[in-house]
Amino acid sequence: MDTFKASSKSRTMLHQNIFIQCRRKKISKIVRERYLRTDIPCGSQICIPCTFFPHISGFPEQASILSASPKGFGAWINGFYIVPDAYMFYYCMSLMEKEMVFNDVIILQTVLEELQKISLPIYTRLRQLVALPDKRFYVFHNEFHSETYVERMDHESINDRNDRGETACKWYISHLQEVTRGTKTATPTVLLLTNNKESKDKARGEGIYVYSAEEYLSEFSNSDELLDMISSISEMDPTDKKGIFLYPEYYSFSCILEGIKMGKLYQGTFNVNPYNFLEVYMDFYYQANVSVPNFEKPLIIFGKENMNRAIHGDIVAVEILPKEDWRAPASKIIEQEALTKDENAEVNDFEEVITQKDQHEVMDEYYVSKNEKIDLNKVFPTAKVIGIIKRNWKTYVGQIDPKSVVISNKTRIQQTVFFVSVDKRIPKIRIKTRQGPTLLDQKILVNIDTWERDSRYPNGHFVHALGKIDVDDTETEALLIQYDIEYSPFSKCVLDCLPPEGDKWELSSAMTSKDLEKRKDLRHLPICSIDPPGCVDIDDALHVRVLENKNYEVGVHIADVSYFVNPGTSIDIEASQRGTTVYLLDKRIDMLPGLLGTNLCSLKPGFERLAFSILFQKLFQNDELTSCMRTLLMLSRKLRQKRYDNGALNLTSPEVRLEFGSETSDKITFESKKFYETNILVEEFMLLANITVARKIYEVYPDFAILRRHVTPPKENFEILQNILKIRRNMTLNIDSSKNLADSLDKCIDQNEPYFNTLLRIMVTRCMSSAEYFFAGNHNYSEFKHYGLAVDIYTHWTSPIRRYADIITHRQLAAAIGYEAFHSTLKNKSKLEDICKNVNYKHRMVQMVSRSNVEYYICQTLKNEIIEDAYVMKVFKNGFIVFVVSLGIEGLVYTCDICKSESSVSFNPETYSLSISQLKSDILNIDDEYSNGVLNIGVFDKCRVKINIIKESSGKKKVNIKFIKKL
Repeated sequence: MDTFKASSKSRTMLHQNIFIQCRRKKISKIVRERYLRTDIPCGSQICIPCTFFPHISGFPEQASILSASPKGFGAWINGFYIVPDAYMFYYCMSLMEKEMVFNDVIILQTVLEELQKISLPIYTRLRQLVALPDKRFYVFHNEFHSETYVERMDHESINDRNDRGETACKWYISHLQEVTRGTKTATPTVLLLTNNKESKDKARGEGIYVYSAEEYLSEFSNSDELLDMISSISEMDPTDKKGIFLYPEYYSFSCILEGIKMGKLYQGTFNVNPYNFLEVYMDFYYQANVSVPNFEKPLIIFGKENMNRAIHGDIVAVEILPKEDWRAPASKIIEQEALTKDENAEVNDFEEVITQKDQHEVMDEYYVSKNEKIDLNKVFPTAKVIGIIKRNWKTYVGQIDPKSVVISNKTRIQQTVFFVSVDKRIPKIRIKTRQGPTLLDQKILVNIDTWERDSRYPNGHFVHALGKIDVDDTETEALLIQYDIEYSPFSKCVLDCLPPEGDKWELSSAMTSKDLEKRKDLRHLPICSIDPPGCVDIDDALHVRVLENKNYEVGVHIADVSYFVNPGTSIDIEASQRGTTVYLLDKRIDMLPGLLGTNLCSLKPGFERLAFSILFQKLFQNDELTSCMRTLLMLSRKLRQKRYDNGALNLTSPEVRLEFGSETSDKITFESKKFYETNILVEEFMLLANITVARKIYEVYPDFAILRRHVTPPKENFEILQNILKIRRNMTLNIDSSKNLADSLDKCIDQNEPYFNTLLRIMVTRCMSSAEYFFAGNHNYSEFKHYGLAVDIYTHWTSPIRRYADIITHRQLAAAIGYEAFHSTLKNKSKLEDICKNVNYKHRMVQMVSRSNVEYYICQTLKNEIIEDAYVMKVFKNGFIVFVVSLGIEGLVYTCDICKSESSVSFNPETYSLSISQLKSDILNIDDEYSNGVLNIGVFDKCRVKINIIKESSGKKKVNIKFIKKL
């Protein structure tokens, strides 16, 4: 490699000739040029000359953001600028994000590039920090500055890379001294942060102030907490291996890609069974939910060795085991807490013997004897994980396992403890902490750092303490973090997008006559909204009137949110990331700032508001209704019946409403959510509007229209339910079409049990796939169908205040009718795909956080035991799942609470039932039905249960259900 230098007054050009030998031994010449310059700004507010320099393109525009008076401690009374190396960001990213710990940070271009190679997620998080003005993280392009450029070497070491950091530090020291010479401005110190010992020694020898992470953090008063936040990777010794491995080595990435391409390996999402942490179901995807060839059933993975360090949600590569090793789904409930309750976090994994016996007992049911024949109709394809394609590690919420903490341990003495996530699908995580005893009653956040082959559990580090367990604010925040819900206040740049008039904004002054000419004035019509009391974010309103031609005109009026939220603005970006408004029992987390969502966009009575309207005309003969509401209700009934005639499904899911008593009372009322005809009225016209909009935007923009579909569920999804229904009730579902399914559901009636049909509809709902957003260019028209609604095309358009997808369809419809131009973001397929993925993900998270929020308050408010009726939903060898109608929740009933010995439980998988003998005395004394000492119970059976609340080791309260009697 030859390097030549050409210089001018302010710029230098490096010219490199690189010679590479190709496969056929032919020499190729590659020429690279790099322009070095002296007019790259330093980013400090102290330096006036640098403010006149242009900023290098390709990065977010940054003014002089490094403070003129940065913070300092110890000997650095003038404050300091911090220059971390790449591994400092890698090990301490959680600390970088924490307030008042790292500010006025200089990020070298070479560090940023190195971090991008090491860890793309951490690189992305750092770029997000750079965008926050309060953090004052400045990117300095040292590779383009003539005085800080250091030539890259082939196969350079960490020390060689750090030479660039040391060179940049020396330039900053000299530069700042020069610009402050002869002024009253104090010169900040430049502090290099690195954990590399050789780099530290060399930097100190050249007069550079240098700290390790521990030395820097020890200067803070809360150093115990901060030191716990350093990634455990930084403490790992790569030479400290025992030579004994608990898990197989992963295949190389190239082998995985080749195996998937050849059809020998498969890629999918790792989903841990919530009832058995040693069993995993695999959901496969390639593009747009394409099924896996040759596999009609989901793959199953049994045992920790076959799981091979995968975490719930990871994208993994798996290898199918031979057919003789295929197994049926586990028929036993196995909880991690019961199996690992006595483990010591400080004990080496190879010295642990406490779980081996239990592990072998647990695995017995997975391995049949060699002489036993395997019924291939009952087994599922079984696999093992051979590699991780994409980790889904995130911040986990939970509590320190009290049994792993040495209470007498003095503060500042580090100990290894177990962290237990509130999500049972996540394994225990080892962390090192100096705060063990003080964190015992705290809900905390932890990140996973690594999971090595020689470690039984993943290693992680402490991130943050949310607050005391069982405090409403703490628990709500924990739920929001667990389900990735953005709940922080809107930033200044978002609020700056709002009308400056605030709540005094008026249509007459904000809109010009030219603007109004493009709109239709409907203020003379009798428009009304139909919403529950206290609703403030009103998206929709309706009107109906009889026209001169005797037709009914129905108007669906939707808040014109897109007038206030323009594409590409900060408020638009924020709304796209949040995806949807979140409704909890105790609060609402808005997608849009309150000024819009509950005021300027909300179609509140008595206020002039901008709306997007669709007007329908329909001729209905022989009806003479004078009331607008009654007319709308009549029309909605006709629309609803038409949908049912076409095969729309009337399914249900358990929902419960909590009615709190006074602040001084513990009384709480639970009741199932009720639906009124006014709900049906609004729903039908919103559906009609959504279908109409879907057809229009697809007609005009067939490649870009944002739509919503509900794919036809595969028949395999119904196999188990069909079998249960046939055996337990001698009934059958016709699943050939949504219409046939709807009709057969109507016929599944148990005269002795009125709730049976509702219970069945709940179970049918769980056989369905979830509805999803997509853009039309990604699918054929035949794949647009919404199975549940029985329509060929559908979208969401009627709730733009609380759903971002609706804002996009508003923009597309506005362009389709010629109201405004088709914005460039609406025809960017990559952007549209990202939007669809995010809103689908956020929609799932919101559903889960809402359910968990209800469960939390049920646990908080049930002070005493209650007795309720329940229905059996599923049976296992050692228990069964019941659905408690009055609370809308499910829970486990263990057979060990019913009988004296597990050996007295007979599980019959053919009849989905249990036969339990040797009943405990409290069960026998309740009813003469068990005078023979045997209880037979199975799916769909009604029973009476006793409910109370207990606390798990994760600190999470859970509903504890015990069987009383069969009804």
